[in-house]
Amino acid sequence: MSEQPPEPGPEGRSRDWLDLGGAAKPVDPQGAPQGTPRGAPAAGRFAGLSRAAAGFGARIGPAARSGFARARAGAAGLAAHPATRRAAAATAAAWRPAAAFARRVPWLRMTAGAAVLLVGLVLAYTLYALVTLPVNGGLTVEPTASALVVRAADGQAFATRGVIKGAKLSPKEVPPVLAKAIVAIEDRRFYEHHGIDLRGLLRAAVRNAAAGGTREGGSTLTQQLVRMSYLSQDRTLKRKVQEAVLSLWLESQLPKDEILTRYLNAAYFGAGVYGADAAAQRYFGKPAKDLTLSEAAMLAGLVRAPSQLAPHRNLDGARGRAAQVLDAMVETGAITAKEAEAAKGAPATVRVPTETPVGTNYFVDNVADSVRGLIGTGPADATVRTTLDLTLQNIAESVIARRLDQDGERRKVSQGALVAMAPDGAILAMVGGRDYADSQFNRVTQAKRQPGSLFKLFVYLTALQQGYRPDSTMVDRPTQIGEWEPENYGGRYRGAVTLRSAFAHSINTVAVQLAEAVGIPAVIETARGLGIASELPNLPSLALGSAETTLLEITRAYAAVAAGAETVEPYGVRQILARDQTLYTRPQTAPTPAHDQAARTGMLDLLSAVIREGTGKNARVSVPAGGKTGTTQDSRDAWFVGFAGDLVVGVWLGNDDNSPMAGVTGGDMPALIWHDFVTQALAARAKVGKSEAGKAQPGRPEAARSAPMPQTASIAEPDIDPRAGPDPAGRDLAGRPVLRGSPAVVDTGTLDFDGRTVRLTGVEGLSGRNARELGRYLRRRDVACAPAEGGAYRCSLDGQDLSELILFNGGGRASADATPDLLAAEEQARSNRIGIWRR
Repeated sequence: MSEQPPEPGPEGRSRDWLDLGGAAKPVDPQGAPQGTPRGAPAAGRFAGLSRAAAGFGARIGPAARSGFARARAGAAGLAAHPATRRAAAATAAAWRPAAAFARRVPWLRMTAGAAVLLVGLVLAYTLYALVTLPVNGGLTVEPTASALVVRAADGQAFATRGVIKGAKLSPKEVPPVLAKAIVAIEDRRFYEHHGIDLRGLLRAAVRNAAAGGTREGGSTLTQQLVRMSYLSQDRTLKRKVQEAVLSLWLESQLPKDEILTRYLNAAYFGAGVYGADAAAQRYFGKPAKDLTLSEAAMLAGLVRAPSQLAPHRNLDGARGRAAQVLDAMVETGAITAKEAEAAKGAPATVRVPTETPVGTNYFVDNVADSVRGLIGTGPADATVRTTLDLTLQNIAESVIARRLDQDGERRKVSQGALVAMAPDGAILAMVGGRDYADSQFNRVTQAKRQPGSLFKLFVYLTALQQGYRPDSTMVDRPTQIGEWEPENYGGRYRGAVTLRSAFAHSINTVAVQLAEAVGIPAVIETARGLGIASELPNLPSLALGSAETTLLEITRAYAAVAAGAETVEPYGVRQILARDQTLYTRPQTAPTPAHDQAARTGMLDLLSAVIREGTGKNARVSVPAGGKTGTTQDSRDAWFVGFAGDLVVGVWLGNDDNSPMAGVTGGDMPALIWHDFVTQALAARAKVGKSEAGKAQPGRPEAARSAPMPQTASIAEPDIDPRAGPDPAGRDLAGRPVLRGSPAVVDTGTLDFDGRTVRLTGVEGLSGRNARELGRYLRRRDVACAPAEGGAYRCSLDGQDLSELILFNGGGRASADATPDLLAAEEQARSNRIGIWRR
């Protein structure tokens, strides 16, 4: 368009570039304008501005007036400049048609104004969102201890403590199968968009509208990474705007592979783990680089709903989501349909423990403390191989729970503890209390209680070291030391007795006389040498166990005597590993033989007499055994500690508030618990020993007697989830599947695997209390059931035959199809008068 001269304005003045029409306002006689006219020339308006500035300058001083004067002169010069006038004329000419049209169409003017206002608001809000970006926003992971994966003696992982952190992957370390899986299910156009996928947003909106709710998100992987790294999780407009702008910026700064890698390192995968490598370690016990297709698909499916789909709690849901991921990978061409079907046929299985068995937590707490003492608080995730025998642990929990449920209320006993050790000090089982969920206080290692007559071990061993013999004679008579007059249980005196008889029947007066004869300091020295670290006062009453000690301390002392060792150090940790590095390995050293073997031999004689003819007769088992009862005043504590085969076991019963029990003595409930545990434990270890002997190879070194033996189930336990449906490879001739999982208890002879009923071989089940006790025992534990003859199943729990366990504990009667070993278990329960045979 050619440039036109300015159109004349009112009174012959030329219009300036801001003049859109209208008459000039009148001027007063002095020439000052009464107001700034809408069509006033630019020079006039600049002059008015200059005069106003000059007036203001007069008030603020000469310096300011000088500055305003210069500004006025500059403004006047700018207004009079030809270029300014030409620009004003061009602008007016350009606006003139639009102004005329706007006057004819009023709504257009309003629409244009609204649009300008809207754009301005959007720009202003965007600027506000960027200015208010959180300085420390994004996903906040609370500082946590490094993860500790705990494995039993047989190598089975059964517990996890802390949060597995894993390694930060680099783009080159991201397994392609995982990258393809996450892109297929979360952001198919990841490599095509620039941070925001408008097509994906539209698709999600349409699908959500059709579904009547939010079913699909439209966020890209870049947006999710921005949200995790820089922003909060609030669902607000401001956060959405910030997310969009930062996504565009991040895409301009980083390559796609780097964005994907950062996403995988930051994503939450459930079970308290962040990052793909940590998730692979937590669920599958392997680094991310070793993931299979089915495992990668499962991890990729977790990021949308990690808490809901975490496979350690919802394996079915995680596998279903993984199948969707595999289908998405086929649709995107990442894998073939054949590969997807193969992966679905071999779904991922959680290798690291799902939930720590509640009863093992006392042992795990103890191991965690030991690990900190051995290696400190390391930055890396660690795996610890322990001494725990899971079969013995389950037996220990069972016998404690059964006895307390059966007699606890009647005998006013609320708590119990048990620790089983190998002669070299390896802790094989530990029950620190009745229910870890109610109380985490470990009554094996933390509770200090008076041991009562258990302490007589140190008195008699000191006497034997000083020349006394088991056949030496003492007189059981009233004894007084100062103002203290110890009494025997029952108030009777036997006259002349041998040390063997006095120890077997726990005669207090003889123990006090012996302690006075050998000296309390010598008794304390003997106790210290055997591992008693608690405070031991130099008082005559120490001979009867008036000092306080822990169950673990007193059991290790008995273990040293049983092993003929100078001392035995209890331990639960064999090896600590951190990824590919060995941080600790316990030296394979045998305990130092005791220097006083003659005295130790005599002590074994005395301990055997307790079970053979004394206060511990309830602890008799089918193998040679020895032990000692202990009872404190008013039955506030009751103990039995003894040894049989390759086991040393300590049992304590009492109440945390130190209230008296109803006449419970060490030879009563504690001895019965000891008997039940040792009988089942020796049978379980013998069964494993036979299995291992059959597998022995020529030239293979024989394991030490005290070394925990690998656990082998008496029934095949294939890695099959009962809820995953029939497995053709695990069926019998009748087409029945092998089952595995945590069943519900119908009665003590019938289990229910999610609607599939299983009848146990050889058990005539009982309902009521017996079924409830079995249900509590099996809660959250894996039971494997293999088809047997007659339509029944033979089930096992951690290597122990479940039918045999039920019959041995008097939880049911043997049925017509019971095998000889099951009939023997029932007979044992009958002879011990436990369970249903107690009546």
